[in-house]
Amino acid sequence: MHRAPFFTPTPAWVGDTIPFVHEDVLHVYYLHHQREAPGQGTSWHLVTTTDLVTWEDHGEVLPHGTAAEEDLNCYTGSIVTDEDGLHHLFSTAQNPAFTAPDGRPLQRVAHATSTDLLHWTKHPEHTFSAPEGYDPADFRDPFVHRPDPHGPWEMLLAARHATGPERRRGTVGRLTSTDLHTWEPAPPLWDPQRFLTQECPEVFRIGQWWYLVYSEFTDAFVTRYRMSRSPEGPWHAPRYDSLDGRSFYAAKSAQWRGRRIFAGWIATREGRRDDGPWQWAGTLSLLEAVPREDGTLDLRLPPEVLAQDTVTVNPGLEPVVLEATTGYSSAVGRTELPSRATIRADLALDPDGRAGGLLLRTDAEGEHGYVLRLEPRAGRMVLDRWPRTITGTEQWQISGDVPHLLELERPADLSAPHHRLDLVLEDDLLVAILDERVALSTRLYDHPTGRLGVFAEDASLSLTALHVTTA
Repeated sequence: MHRAPFFTPTPAWVGDTIPFVHEDVLHVYYLHHQREAPGQGTSWHLVTTTDLVTWEDHGEVLPHGTAAEEDLNCYTGSIVTDEDGLHHLFSTAQNPAFTAPDGRPLQRVAHATSTDLLHWTKHPEHTFSAPEGYDPADFRDPFVHRPDPHGPWEMLLAARHATGPERRRGTVGRLTSTDLHTWEPAPPLWDPQRFLTQECPEVFRIGQWWYLVYSEFTDAFVTRYRMSRSPEGPWHAPRYDSLDGRSFYAAKSAQWRGRRIFAGWIATREGRRDDGPWQWAGTLSLLEAVPREDGTLDLRLPPEVLAQDTVTVNPGLEPVVLEATTGYSSAVGRTELPSRATIRADLALDPDGRAGGLLLRTDAEGEHGYVLRLEPRAGRMVLDRWPRTITGTEQWQISGDVPHLLELERPADLSAPHHRLDLVLEDDLLVAILDERVALSTRLYDHPTGRLGVFAEDASLSLTALHVTTA
């Protein structure tokens, strides 16, 4: 058994996830990424949970094909159950040896069935390519659902038009079927002429709202969502339309016991260093989406995850008031945090101040380590670190013009004074949640140990309550 919210299949990594719920069990299928064995093929593996706290690892459940078969790589897809109780799996079949006319690998849709969700029978006779008008090398991530229980099945795909501006051909393609075997082209669900592609699309309903979730890398690597009163659209973007930041990617969801649970992967960085380039795949992590009155989604850690660490830790940091309206002030705990810790901090921060927040894995002076900084004037939460990259021997040869770790900022409404921060730290992983609304997930490599502290910068801040636990 493994402990949620994180799961890593050592020595491999978790790629795109396919969450599915059956009989109150959350199944998270994922692309098993063998970073050290490129070209060996990608299969689907499975972990399950009944409580969002412990994972059971079932290993490989959908083997990839041979080097001579189209599904050498079994990429992202979805699972549905028909009226007779038979489970249907749809995946992306890709093999670099099978190419489109321009030489790029073909992407095709493959089909498999199962009676137990563990053993799958492939149906290669059902495999099909992109219809005319779509790019045959960009036709992936089939998501099958039935928006009308009396209507046909729909398959949504991360597709691209065969012609048009190179950067704006991405579309959420759509096919329909009455038997889950044969599929007919239908108009795209969403064709914004805006992105390179919209990966891992999915649609679901909560109450009177329909949600279209997708991941894009045109403007930023991020999972976004849109909203509509109808499964046909139009699909409007809320003011805050992202689920998390750069490192939590390709997130998809399932309804578990009436709750919407997202599964995605927290990316690793090359060289296991904070300024290393992001890599594809990483560690499975969970978030829960909770709708607000206006239908927009708040993202939080499931309460079960926050409650699983039960051993109280004394960080040596007491409630404190920092008055730093014209400067900087900090307070640092006396003891180091354990490598695994759950932290809840209640703060009061001047809504007109510049910044305040937590120091993570910092030294006794609060100088070297990480900074989870709330910036009311900018309306955001960011993750910073010190020291930043040093480019030479002179005092000024430091990345002082980098305001925080690149791509690790989250828009946030900080107009009210009182805030709650929930954090889960485990080795090099961090998930931080602000006010049970805003999520920031990432890796922490350069400072593996350190203390907990608070700070204020051109602001007043009060730490009113602090609770730290470990396993």
